[in-house]
Amino acid sequence: MMQPGFADPVLDAQSAFRAVLEALSHPGRIIPIAPAPIPPAPLSPAMGALALALCDADTPVWQDGGAQAADWLRFHTGAPFAEAPAAMFLFATGRPPALSTLNLGTDEVPQDGATLVLNVASLKAQGTLRLRGPGIKDEVSLGVEGLPENFLAERAALRPHFPRGLDIVFCCGAQIAALPRTTEVI
Repeated sequence: MMQPGFADPVLDAQSAFRAVLEALSHPGRIIPIAPAPIPPAPLSPAMGALALALCDADTPVWQDGGAQAADWLRFHTGAPFAEAPAAMFLFATGRPPALSTLNLGTDEVPQDGATLVLNVASLKAQGTLRLRGPGIKDEVSLGVEGLPENFLAERAALRPHFPRGLDIVFCCGAQIAALPRTTEVI
């Protein structure tokens, strides 16, 4: 049976949009998403909320969650599916595609780069990731467990392409934390 989306599509989508906007504006800050839908596993509630708030018929998506997740995303968002390099939003519940193969935008329109929504095992307000950049006073630390092997090295390899790049949103349960392309991991 298909799981429902948001109970109140307009207000809940606005709430999820504000949450991701806050997370991207304050990298490393953990933001709860409430209310969050219950999408089919392996999508987390936060991943489902972001999909419902950000995706539509004009936003190609890629996902690795299997047929039930694909059906749920297609039904609730109307978003077309695409290969990873052409996707605007990527929902990765496991290892994402190589970051260098994803849409980084162009020098003229870097904001057209993809957003990677990555499910992780846990998010903690303090941790081994030290972040600095816009939206951060001095530096902030973030604990992220369950990152794929070499993920941070792959992301660091994209820095020379700035302002092109990827925005990354980590999801754990109904919480998110963001790592925008402007944020440096030190």
